[in-house]
Amino acid sequence: MSFTDKTLQCFDCGDSFTFTAEEQEFFQSKGFVNEPKRCTSCRSARKAQRSGGFGGSRQMYPAVCAQCGKDTEVPFEPRNGRPVYCSDCYSKVSQNRY
Repeated sequence: MSFTDKTLQCFDCGDSFTFTAEEQEFFQSKGFVNEPKRCTSCRSARKAQRSGGFGGSRQMYPAVCAQCGKDTEVPFEPRNGRPVYCSDCYSKVSQNRY
């Protein structure tokens, strides 16, 4: 089957975008039956929104390394009584565990 580029309108922003012949072939090979409703930038924004924004912008919490005392940031909220390590000390501690 031969495909040709199609111009579609984005459901979110209303801009026109091209659904290329290559993209159409890819969609067919994956068994997708619907054309995309969103342009590339709106698709990317929607993916980031669905994944909770974890694409490099996750919340970080301040902490003090239990080993060297250096100020650091970790991607979880530290709890009292549980040691928190900077990345350098964590790699040393985790190697000694096993």
